[in-house]
Amino acid sequence: MARFNTTISVTTSNHNELVDITHQVKRVVRDSGVTQGLCMVYVPHTTAGVTINENADPSVKSDILNALRHIVPDSLSYRHLEGNSPGHVKASLMGSSVTIPIRNGDLALGTWQGIFFAEFDGPRSRKADICVWE
Repeated sequence: MARFNTTISVTTSNHNELVDITHQVKRVVRDSGVTQGLCMVYVPHTTAGVTINENADPSVKSDILNALRHIVPDSLSYRHLEGNSPGHVKASLMGSSVTIPIRNGDLALGTWQGIFFAEFDGPRSRKADICVWE
């Protein structure tokens, strides 16, 4: 059973965007009081996801989005009538959750790693669920 469970809000401003939520997740871990355990971030949306990647150089975010634009072009003959099929495919590729170890009360991320909310059908008001276990 999770020791601490909460939801954070994420507001996106672009159709495709990676939003750094590392500081919000770290705050949840700190508030949980857990010093050794696991933190899971889950995105309950079908056109958004979550990933861990470099957060030191902002060009990495644009490179990821550019690569996804090439892998999943808007111009394919999609059947889904809402017009957001590329967002569904990108979210499936990105994934809906990440799990990070907690050591000494902090996320055990690598030196350059950050946690990114991945928006593929914005702009929108979104949420991410965070669970912390001892």
